[in-house]
Amino acid sequence: MKRILLVVAVVALYILHQDIWFWRSSHLVFGFIPIGLFYHGCFSVAAALLMWLLVTFAWPSHLEQEVEEAEREEGGAR
Repeated sequence: MKRILLVVAVVALYILHQDIWFWRSSHLVFGFIPIGLFYHGCFSVAAALLMWLLVTFAWPSHLEQEVEEAEREEGGAR
């Protein structure tokens, strides 16, 4: 279930990256930040949070264990 939610989150973020709805807007957020720049700032924070979730819940730890075991065997043979 976690894997499906993470895949959906990645696809949603990919779709949200195509921000065609702010191309012609001259609206300013907080009176000085263009809406497109503010959107991409928020998008960057969301992408960083999603990457943290991916590393926390979807990292292939079995690959690290294989490498550590191979290093131990290599070190013991010397």
